[in-house]
Amino acid sequence: MSDYKEYTSKMDKTLEVLGQQFAAVRAGRANAAVLDRITVEYYGVETPLNQIGTIASPDPRTLTIQPWDTTLLKSIEKAIQASDLGINPQNDGRLIRLSFPQLTEERRKDLTKQVKKYGEESKVAIRNVRRDAIERYKGDKKKSIITEDDLKKIEKDLQDVTDKYVKDIDALCAKKEKELMEI
Repeated sequence: MSDYKEYTSKMDKTLEVLGQQFAAVRAGRANAAVLDRITVEYYGVETPLNQIGTIASPDPRTLTIQPWDTTLLKSIEKAIQASDLGINPQNDGRLIRLSFPQLTEERRKDLTKQVKKYGEESKVAIRNVRRDAIERYKGDKKKSIITEDDLKKIEKDLQDVTDKYVKDIDALCAKKEKELMEI
């Protein structure tokens, strides 16, 4: 009998991706994770911002990016402006400063919708893993590797595991929504 490790690890990966998506959703506080998806061309290669300089947060609403190579300042500035961050970078010739404004009520609601969408996508991914697992075990039943009773038990176990992960996703979503709605 299988212990579903293969399937639970796929479900764990889904939660991990959801966590990364949530980290990139800006909650009114400066968080270096919002820069994770931004890349800059460095010697002909698209390079993540955190690999070409130091990112710091001198106060809760500000991030600074100090590239090791100051010739990159303009490129970094352009990359941030082209991103979906919605923040205008200030370049002082040594570093780039990003000031995160207080979120408006409307922006908070938009971000909450985005969080819910990420949560739903993750639940669908979890259910797809469950479906794939059940299909595999139904195939085993057809080949007489497992019995009808085994299949019923496996389906129940997989449903229990799926329910646990869906509950975890709901908890993560609720936590992120609460964080977004804090003023």
